[in-house]
Amino acid sequence: MAISGALNALKSSKLISWKPCGRVQQTLKKCVEASGTTLHSGKSSTVRLLPELAGKGRYFYFNSKSIPASIDYAQESPLCTTLSNDGVKIRTVEHLLSALEAMSVDNCRIEITNLDSDDSGFDCEVPILDGSAREWVERIEKDGLVAAKDESFPSPKVRVSYGIDFPQVAIGSQWFSSAPLEDSFYAKEIASSRTFCIYEEVEHMLDAGLIKGGSLDNAIVCRSAASFLFRDER
Repeated sequence: MAISGALNALKSSKLISWKPCGRVQQTLKKCVEASGTTLHSGKSSTVRLLPELAGKGRYFYFNSKSIPASIDYAQESPLCTTLSNDGVKIRTVEHLLSALEAMSVDNCRIEITNLDSDDSGFDCEVPILDGSAREWVERIEKDGLVAAKDESFPSPKVRVSYGIDFPQVAIGSQWFSSAPLEDSFYAKEIASSRTFCIYEEVEHMLDAGLIKGGSLDNAIVCRSAASFLFRDER
């Protein structure tokens, strides 16, 4: 109970920030691998640390499922730190994650293989190695780090991102990002987008000699919430 209470207090603490510090994000220069016996199950396991794109963070990948290396996925367990998500549990992650944090590996895919389930209910476990984080640090130091590449810049294909902001009507703030040259994407997703206007601006546009051919057949007219409130009150 004490452990559970401390974990919950840590998660909700306003004194600790889990946000990035603002420096350039880093990842591994190449794959780092280690194999060995696990502490609790006594089975053999292999862990591969793989480079990852900026913003992906550190996460475990096992049995086709991902578990972010975040306190939000921490589960109370005896004599080790365990992460759990969608029915998959990975335990004894503390030394590895300590090394990744200390070495400033911000983005990393952690694959675990060659693991056997046991009666404890845990799906897999990180090898204990020498019982510390030292071997992980040495492996990371040997191969080094690089700046993590952004997922979109540069991109191997053309990608367009577009945003609009009309907070006064139902349209609101919207963002759209796509690779418009792929297949028939434009015909299916973009071509049918209609022009629109704000109802309260129609009179002004007419006075300016505009929208003479406009109608509800070729345009969407949006009315602000404020005007509806005013009309109801009146």
